Amino acid sequence: MVIAAAIAASLCGGVASAQDAQNASPPSPPDAQQQTPQSSGNPVAAVVGSWELSNADHDKTCRLNFRADAAANGHKIDVDKNCPNVFPSTKDIAAWAIDNYGSLRLLNAQGDAVIELTEVESGMYDGFTPEEGRYILQAAAAAAAVRTADDMVGDWAVARSTGKPICTLTLANTAAAAGSDNLALKIKPGCDAQIARFAPTSWRMDNGELVLQAARGQSWRFEENDANTWQRLPESSDPILLVRQ
Repeated sequence: MVIAAAIAASLCGGVASAQDAQNASPPSPPDAQQQTPQSSGNPVAAVVGSWELSNADHDKTCRLNFRADAAANGHKIDVDKNCPNVFPSTKDIAAWAIDNYGSLRLLNAQGDAVIELTEVESGMYDGFTPEEGRYILQAAAAAAAVRTADDMVGDWAVARSTGKPICTLTLANTAAAAGSDNLALKIKPGCDAQIARFAPTSWRMDNGELVLQAARGQSWRFEENDANTWQRLPESSDPILLVRQ
């Protein structure tokens, strides 16, 4: 009798386990599970870094550096000193934040949006204000492009860090001399003594840097700060700038 009871109990337990397995809901496939808009990654981390802000024609550009550090109403942001000259509204930017809809908001000290941008693709945002028109914000690495000589042709002012012009020169797109790889350069009258002593006579692009060269072989190299401003290398406490006219 005891053995028969044990067998019966074992059979009942097996039936109950089978029924429980049939009644259990199967796990949802991964693509059927609900996901939040931010489940694919950290939205703050995706923005942290250097970005280029430009207009639609890309003839006005400046740099913004988004930081993860907390600030009032959002996170800290470094605005390039040239930005207010290009986009006056940027002088009021004090922080940045991402709202519940994924929009990137550049905020003033009161927490109000100075510029609001919507992500149009990975690494690129788009925005608009009636005063300044359309904005495009893209990661600096993606925005970087090697400038060609054709991009640089025209009049440029030589200025110190104060912004006061000390000379004006013209970069031409004609050869400086027969068989030369350098292009012609013309200095306009009234230059500062330092520029007059240097007396550049030609120019060229070299691995993304602008090189001014004097007849006696001396050269000055400049790197791009933005599309309209280049800074002499190596950097100094009183930099010499080239500013497009």
